[in-house]
Amino acid sequence: MAVMVKIPDDKHELIAKFSQKKGDTGSPEVQVALLSQKITRLTSHLEENKKDNHSRRGLLKVIAKRRRILNYLKKLDEKRYKVLIGKLNLKK
Repeated sequence: MAVMVKIPDDKHELIAKFSQKKGDTGSPEVQVALLSQKITRLTSHLEENKKDNHSRRGLLKVIAKRRRILNYLKKLDEKRYKVLIGKLNLKK
């Protein structure tokens, strides 16, 4: 019996925008875009809840994961890396 997981519409939009082909959810570009969205949400949460250290630790873990994926993409294909950095307005 298959379990259906509901994915929010904003995730679908990001996946469609950054995927290499239809159904591509695992490419580094898609992963970085989804992590960037999560970082944005956690950052706004922490601005309101300054003492939420558990979420702060989670934010640092997500940032580190995004950095590792970006380093992998840079080694794999620097052109794709630069395009992604430009689309997401990230620092190098």
